[in-house]
Amino acid sequence: MGARAPSEPVRMRAGRLLLLLPIALIVLIAVTDILAPADIHLGPLLVVAPAITASFAGPRATAAIGALAVATLVSIGIARGVITTENLEVQIASLIAIGAFIVVFVRLRERRSLELERARTLSDATQRVLLRPLPTRAGPLRIASEYRAATAGARIGGDLYASARTQHGTRLVIGDVRGKGLETLGDAALLLGAFHAAAHRQSPLPELAASLEDSVSWGLAEVAASDEAAGADVGERFVTAAIVDILDDEPQLKLINCGHPPPLLLHEGRAVLLEGEQQCPPLGLGLGLGLTDYAATDFRFGRGDVLLLYTDGLIEARDEDGRFYPLQERVEALAAASTAADGPLTPAELLRRLTEDLQEHLGGPVQDDTAMIAVVRSGEPGE
Repeated sequence: MGARAPSEPVRMRAGRLLLLLPIALIVLIAVTDILAPADIHLGPLLVVAPAITASFAGPRATAAIGALAVATLVSIGIARGVITTENLEVQIASLIAIGAFIVVFVRLRERRSLELERARTLSDATQRVLLRPLPTRAGPLRIASEYRAATAGARIGGDLYASARTQHGTRLVIGDVRGKGLETLGDAALLLGAFHAAAHRQSPLPELAASLEDSVSWGLAEVAASDEAAGADVGERFVTAAIVDILDDEPQLKLINCGHPPPLLLHEGRAVLLEGEQQCPPLGLGLGLGLTDYAATDFRFGRGDVLLLYTDGLIEARDEDGRFYPLQERVEALAAASTAADGPLTPAELLRRLTEDLQEHLGGPVQDDTAMIAVVRSGEPGE
């Protein structure tokens, strides 16, 4: 577990203790100035006090320290008998002006921080609504998921995933909306809503894919029709998706891939891409191409096998030399290292190590939204 954030009373006590620093500086500068020779003037240094306070306190505390600094400068003038001199009057006026500027700056910074906090709260709420947390266990399966948004400060973008339990197994979908960042949320919500509405039905996987195609095509057409600027762009809006049905009682999974990167299956230390027999177009384009039938491809998925679903942000990540991330090679290497050290990889550990390895490959933040789901069958079929 990570360290807990400091509570509000603890932060308030820490803030009060920090206020002792600018107060101590004011006292030190005042005493030194009064005791210094007549030709040495340290009063202008008092501006340091409100400047330091602005780094950790709000506008009220900064204004209070600034007022204290002005009062101290007046006291220095009285103590040295120069209160009516033009030089000291200019110093006092300058200190008041600079202090007021600092207070205004702190106020603007505080308002900006509140706006960012509200945006972060909204982002978290949106993520909880759209990307519902995947269960860590579903029947004989153990599941983990990871999401990295490309937009700075965002926690959700155009990639999506979801799961649903049926009488016979677990259904998963992972998708990628054309585009990048927050502007893709509407299309992501469209597919996720359609999946959650249809996945619990006991219909075969091809019927689920056809239902998603109908919903996405209709939804994108409605959005385009309501926006004159997007009216001619409907043909360029689509969602790639991989739809998987993992059976509980058989060592098998069924896959329909709609223009999405093929899933990766790790079996006995070797990673292979699951290429479906039918190459389906992305959702939102199928009706336009006259596609009406979908066919699922069966693959063996036994105990200990690991299924990795991901979006193209993972395999299209380039290092500084322009080389793509070698997913198959890295998954095999991570699995081999884990097996030799601590036993087989758990789904959560695989995604954690993949994320760290991807960051090392990039040498910086991700440039595209990236989503991953790792699934392992922890028991024998039928258990």
